[in-house]
Amino acid sequence: MQGMSTYDSGKESLSGILKEINDGKIQLPEFQRDWIWDDAHVGSLLASVTLSYPIGAVMLLQAGNEEIIFKTRLIQGVDQSKNRQPELLILDGQQRLTALFQALFSPYPVETKDIRGKDIKRHYHVVIDEVISDTEDREEVIISLPEDRKRRNFRGEIIEDYSTIDLQCQAGILPLDIVFNQVKLTGWMIRYLQIIPEEMQSRLNKWNILAERILNPINQYQVPIIQLKKGIPREAICQIFEKVNTGGVPLTVFELLTATFAAEGYNLRKDWTMRKKELAKYPLFRSLQSDDFLQVISLLSTRVKKIEALNSGVRSDQVPGISCKRREILRMKLKDYTTWADISQKAFLETAKFLHQQNFFSSRDLPYRTQIIPLAAIIAVLGKDAELEGLKKRLSRWFWCGVFGELYGSAIEGRFAKDLPEVVDWARGGNNEPSTITDVNFAASRLYSLRTRNSAAYKGIYAQLMRTGCMDFRSGDSISINTYFDEKIDIHHIFPQKWCQEQQIPREEYDCVLNKTALSARTNRIIGDKSPSDYLTKIQSAAGIQEERMNEILLSHRIDFLAIRSNDFHTFLNFRRESIVKLIESAIEKSVVNDLESPLFESVILKDEEDAIIPEDYEEEGIDNDTLQDLK
Repeated sequence: MQGMSTYDSGKESLSGILKEINDGKIQLPEFQRDWIWDDAHVGSLLASVTLSYPIGAVMLLQAGNEEIIFKTRLIQGVDQSKNRQPELLILDGQQRLTALFQALFSPYPVETKDIRGKDIKRHYHVVIDEVISDTEDREEVIISLPEDRKRRNFRGEIIEDYSTIDLQCQAGILPLDIVFNQVKLTGWMIRYLQIIPEEMQSRLNKWNILAERILNPINQYQVPIIQLKKGIPREAICQIFEKVNTGGVPLTVFELLTATFAAEGYNLRKDWTMRKKELAKYPLFRSLQSDDFLQVISLLSTRVKKIEALNSGVRSDQVPGISCKRREILRMKLKDYTTWADISQKAFLETAKFLHQQNFFSSRDLPYRTQIIPLAAIIAVLGKDAELEGLKKRLSRWFWCGVFGELYGSAIEGRFAKDLPEVVDWARGGNNEPSTITDVNFAASRLYSLRTRNSAAYKGIYAQLMRTGCMDFRSGDSISINTYFDEKIDIHHIFPQKWCQEQQIPREEYDCVLNKTALSARTNRIIGDKSPSDYLTKIQSAAGIQEERMNEILLSHRIDFLAIRSNDFHTFLNFRRESIVKLIESAIEKSVVNDLESPLFESVILKDEEDAIIPEDYEEEGIDNDTLQDLK
């Protein structure tokens, strides 16, 4: 049995729609963005209407749903005194309806933009003599004039003046903003016919053609309407809005909640802007999104609701689940947000400290931005306990299992919901390891297919090397947060690409993560295309580093100093693979799968990563554009 329809469809006259807009019966929900059409778009739309061309369906939502109360606003150009409780809300068609209302119904000029994006005000007119031409281009028939209806040359001198009815009638320039005002249109027509008595008959003929080709099509124009019924759920509105607004910016849950909270007098956008400013002081959070913040709040609020339901005796199979999926966020109440927003913000700041301890300092180096969401929620629940050594160690293991298991790339909301209770319970001494730990499965062959920072495990190895004390070749300094930014630390080849190519070393070996490490921009410029033995000699001489000390520095990167000094690439590669495997095993406290003897290994290392390979232009300059933006 099919369910009841959630919408009605039909047609309504353009004049009727514009009148309802003018009366405040049709309004915009607050989440709709501002009207942005330029002068050319408006003229083209008017031409389409006069030609009776379709301009697409308009989607409206019946107002009055007690479960979905949005703050609303009048369409731009409507007299604010007409503000009232709307009957319908525009979901799709805002740009078209606003353009038509301002150009055809409002007595005020259309507030639009010119081709350069400069704000301008325009009135739209029909050139009557052009209408009667069989060779007319309808878009050329419709012209826009400045607010005072006077055209000027580049010196500011008036060259055409249509500022009065008489001047308009003499020139045969009909203003389109009177076409639905029968009194004004009739008065204008009479003056047009009489202003030059000897041309009255010819002007009457022209008027009849104008009515047939322009006025009647506008007055008779029908707009297809899809009207959603008011019982439709909020998540459906969000989904429908995104599908119909394919040419615009997708509607986020944040936009919908902004409109919902605004109806209760709360400015969510202002609140988030202030919080984002504070969080962005940490380079780690410069790419943090509003929806990320809302997901943390959703995890925390639904967790409490689940606990409360269990404590009140609700059966375990009937309690609400922990969730941060879109549907759950859209059900969020203002009280949920205000209860958890400060706690979540503080948790993010503690999360930044935790990530710094793991040697992540910049958003571009985070394996997954998404893993920050459950991490912040877990830290919020643990509170001060998150600082305890034992809990921090367990939390660290869970984090690195997510990184090297590459488990946070897709279908992640369900994992978030499992992470929060599982990790909190386990961190506090529980016996059951979280799913993220039991699910991790890293194979040694993966090291050969990790070639760009697009991969979580690639970034993870980079951070692990820094975390365990790798030192810059030139300065000998361990890479801390200050060194990271001051020295512009990035990932660079150990055996230079050009040298490897000249030695005919396969790309799958010289371009994988095993031949890369964290180095400063200055050090990388010294390395250039030289062989390792040559650049090490140069670095030691320039920096005054003794050979024994240089060996310590190389070992901090898991580099066999004998192999690199003799330019023995394959001995170097084997030693480093074994060392990095041990590094990963130490982080996840599980064995790495040794599949290097598998017959599938050759096909694995010859296969590019799933992510697109990004040319590492930063090799030449020592730093890439993303890092430059982070540093700024």
